[in-house]
Amino acid sequence: MSLTFYWYPKCGTCRNAKKWLDAHQVSYKEVHIVENPPSRAELQDFYQKSGLELKKFFNTSGQKYRELGIKDKMKTTTEDELLDLLASDGMLIKRPLLTDGQKVTVGFKEDEYEKTWL
Repeated sequence: MSLTFYWYPKCGTCRNAKKWLDAHQVSYKEVHIVENPPSRAELQDFYQKSGLELKKFFNTSGQKYRELGIKDKMKTTTEDELLDLLASDGMLIKRPLLTDGQKVTVGFKEDEYEKTWL
């Protein structure tokens, strides 16, 4: 199982997730989510495989999210438009994002990582 770990090094949650992966000797490929964000097609694939609502993929505590007023747009914007928006800026994507191509986790919760990646 080859894991891809999309993260932002300045993000505390991302650093905690990385520490957890390293402590559990889970191997992964690091991808800087701002410098190399997932493509729109990849985001759509992650969304479909995750079983999560699309809004869970947004970094709702981010400055960019607030600046663009995305919270208000959520109800009226189409799924396609939301995916385009997500793909437009890595800072809009909730992180870390971890995938093996079949399973996807968004954010970091220890119990979810244990259940999914061990």
